[in-house]
Amino acid sequence: MAAGAVAAPVMAARQRRQPNIVFVFADQWRAQATGYSGDPNVITPNLDRLAAQSVNFTHAVSGCPVCTPYRGSLMTGQYWLTHGLFVNDVPLDPNSVTVAKVLAKNGYDTGYIGKWHIDGHGRSSFTPPARRQGFQFWRALECTHDYNNSAYYADTDQKLTWSGYDSEGQTDEACRYIHDRASSGPFALFLSYGPPHDPYETAPEEYRRLYETRAIKLRANVPAEFAGRAEKDLRGYYAHIAALDACAGRLLRAIDSEGIGADTIFVFTSDHGDLLSSHGQQKKQQPYDESIRVPFLVRYPAALEPREVDTLLNTPDIMPTLLGLCGVDVPGSVEGADYGRDLIRGRTPDVDGALLMCVTPFGQWTREKGGREYRGVRTERYTFVRDLNGPWLLFDNKHDPCQLNNLCNKPGADKVQARLEKMLAKKLEQTRDEFKPGDYYVQKWGYKTDKTGTVPYTP
Repeated sequence: MAAGAVAAPVMAARQRRQPNIVFVFADQWRAQATGYSGDPNVITPNLDRLAAQSVNFTHAVSGCPVCTPYRGSLMTGQYWLTHGLFVNDVPLDPNSVTVAKVLAKNGYDTGYIGKWHIDGHGRSSFTPPARRQGFQFWRALECTHDYNNSAYYADTDQKLTWSGYDSEGQTDEACRYIHDRASSGPFALFLSYGPPHDPYETAPEEYRRLYETRAIKLRANVPAEFAGRAEKDLRGYYAHIAALDACAGRLLRAIDSEGIGADTIFVFTSDHGDLLSSHGQQKKQQPYDESIRVPFLVRYPAALEPREVDTLLNTPDIMPTLLGLCGVDVPGSVEGADYGRDLIRGRTPDVDGALLMCVTPFGQWTREKGGREYRGVRTERYTFVRDLNGPWLLFDNKHDPCQLNNLCNKPGADKVQARLEKMLAKKLEQTRDEFKPGDYYVQKWGYKTDKTGTVPYTP
C-alpha cells in the first residue's frame, strides 16, 4: 500500500478522538501455536479472524524471554540492564517513567487486570497504589498459576478470588471496564492472562475435551525420548489456548458492540514462548524460536490496513510503538523504537535485528543443567548467539525453521557469522552492555539469590 494511503482516515480519526488501547497478553504463548501461523493442532478461530483484521508482526521477539524482565520492558520501553529486571520476582522502581503514567498525563484512564509480576514484594502480597506504575483501575495479583483458585486485589488489601477459571473472570471484568468507559474515553486497559503457562492440565473441561483424543503433530525438533511428555503437555497447553481464544473473541465483541472498534487499538501478544520439549528443553529463557518468538497482532481499523510485516519488534519497542499509534510523545527515558508512526503512514519499519539476552541463568535452567549467559541477535532469517566463551549458536531459520542444524563456526558460514558478530557488537555498544558474568549484575543490583540463581519469593 502507498505510504499516504491511510493518511486521510488517520487525520479524521485523530480529529474525532484519541484511540483507546486494549492490550492483551498471555503468559508463555509461543508464536507457533496459532491457527493463522500454521499450527496443525491448535483451534483458534477468534485469533485467526483477528489476524485477518490486523497488522501481524510475524517476527515479534521477546528478547529476554522471562516473565518479570518482559513486564519491566513493556512498562518502561527500556532494555533489561537499564531497568534492572533481568530475573523474576524483583521490583520495578516506583519512580520509573511508564506507559501508564505517560498515557494518564495525556488524558487516558488506565486499567490493569491479571498477573502483574513486577512488584517484588511477594507473589500474594497487596500492591499499593504507589507501586502500580500509573494504573488507576486495578484488579491484579503479583503472580499465581492456580487458575481455578486465583486471588486478586482491587482498591484495598482485602484479598478477592476470581470465580472459576481466572481468565474468564478477568475477561468479564475487562468487558465491564470497556462498557463503563466506552462513551467517555480515551482509556488504556492492559489485561494479563496467566495461561497457557503450566500447569497445563487445568483449563476448563470443555476445552480439555477438545484435545483428549485429537492427534497431536509434534515439531520436528522434539527428540523421540521426549515425545510422550510433549504430547501430554501440548494437549493441556492447547486447551488453555482454546480457552483464551474464546476470551479474546468476547473482548472483541464487547469493543465492537460499544461502537468503538474503529478507534480502539487492540493488541494480542504474549510475554514469551514455551519450548515444550523442543530441543529436549522446557519453558523459556533459552534463545530458540519456541522461547523467544511471540504472537503480536495489532487491530486499529481507523488507521491501520491489515497486513503482515516482518519487522523485528522487540519487547522494549512495544511501549513507544503504542505511544506513537496514539500520537503521544515518547519520553527521553525510552530505549526502544517507535514503529507506530511508520505503521500509520503505511510503511513497514525496517529493522536489522532484535537483541537477545539471558543476563544470568536461574531456576530450571541453572548452570548445572546447561544454563548459560548469552547475548544474540534474531534477524528475519538468522539467529546468532554468543555465550561467555564465544560463539554458540547460528541458525538459518529460512532453510532450517526448527533450528536443527547449528552452523556456528562451520565452514561456509563464516561470512554470515562475521556479519552477525558485527551486528551484535553494535547492539551491545548501543545498549552499553559489557556482557559480564551474571553474578556481576546480580551483585550490582543488590539481589539475593539461592543456589539455583533464583531470587527467592514468598508465596
